[in-house]
Amino acid sequence: MQRLVLLPGLLHDVRIWQPQAAALTDYAHIFIGDLTLGDSIAAMAEGVLQAAPSETFALAGLSMGGYVALEIMRQAPERVTGLALLDTSARPDTATTQEHRYADIHKARTQFEQLVEELIPKQITADHYQDEKLVGLIKEMAQNTGSEVFIRQQIAMANRADSFPFLRDIHCPTLVLCGREDVITPLGLHQEMVSEISNAGLVIVNDCGHLSTIEQPLRVNEALAQWLETIQSSAS
Repeated sequence: MQRLVLLPGLLHDVRIWQPQAAALTDYAHIFIGDLTLGDSIAAMAEGVLQAAPSETFALAGLSMGGYVALEIMRQAPERVTGLALLDTSARPDTATTQEHRYADIHKARTQFEQLVEELIPKQITADHYQDEKLVGLIKEMAQNTGSEVFIRQQIAMANRADSFPFLRDIHCPTLVLCGREDVITPLGLHQEMVSEISNAGLVIVNDCGHLSTIEQPLRVNEALAQWLETIQSSAS
């Protein structure tokens, strides 16, 4: 059975991928990477490559995890049998986005809980913001991850490389998935990735914002299962 490495986003722990880890056991052995230790996207990618449980694996990244997944494609493309990019971007930060990140870093040092509260409405749709269980999970993951990790992750993202020029070098089966209401990494950023990657397909998830894996887990599970089947077929 193939291996599947899942990469979380900003302020997430393994629970951001729990619906997928539970649903995809018939398709792959699951490993969820730890992105809390590195101080750069490159260092996070190196850590995943060292910790990955097998020489080759399918790779899926959500949000910041997508940035790390694209860096892994630069560092060790021969190890990746298939790539899934969920609610993410190949582009680097704009100057404005960097300014916002550093403002959040400053705020996180003294008002971390308030910062988390302010981030949640940007991450999920208005309807999902009424879901107390979902919002509670997001808050719990943030508290479990903590402000120091948040600061490291924001610095890493602010200084990440531009992955867009490397997209044409990706040839493995690639899934690009986006919540239709994602305001952090909108649909257009995903459409341009699909246009550059030779073997890519786009899935748009309705009634969904930035955190597709927990906002619409059944739809994401379905898309990932089909992608894993495609990888298996390509290998055989």
